[in-house]
Amino acid sequence: MPKRPGKTARLSHIDPRGRIKMVDVGGKPVTDREAVARGSIAMSREALRLVRAGAVKKGDPLQAARVAGIMAAKQTSALIPLCHPLPLSSVHVELTPTARGYDIEARVRTMAQTGVEMEALTAVAVAALTIYDMVKAADKTMVIGDIRLMFKSGGRSGTYRRR
Repeated sequence: MPKRPGKTARLSHIDPRGRIKMVDVGGKPVTDREAVARGSIAMSREALRLVRAGAVKKGDPLQAARVAGIMAAKQTSALIPLCHPLPLSSVHVELTPTARGYDIEARVRTMAQTGVEMEALTAVAVAALTIYDMVKAADKTMVIGDIRLMFKSGGRSGTYRRR
């Protein structure tokens, strides 16, 4: 719930007695919703060389990560207890090479009564974890980080853009 002047923000997943609950979105209008999340994975030079040379023994970690991210977005409500299952109309996962690894971006769309921020964030996290799993034999020191919401649109709270 957005803050109103003079009001304290309330957590919508907590009832007045402090118990966790799933938010009832039944009365909310169905609108176009979109969310974009980003994160990164950094690895050693040797691990990066193996990935870029296509020499990872388990296969292509980037293609596996893309598919895993898409699958994760579709299963978010099974992973995050209070998320609603949503009919996703589109999930795109992009991996962009960087000097130390890869930037990961997920863009998720739906037409529903609640947003897809958690689906986008979950897609990024699982894509990064998939790369880690496939490359860990070469580098156990990889770092997954900076997973964050970049953009969301739709719904009562409107549009959000990270500055």
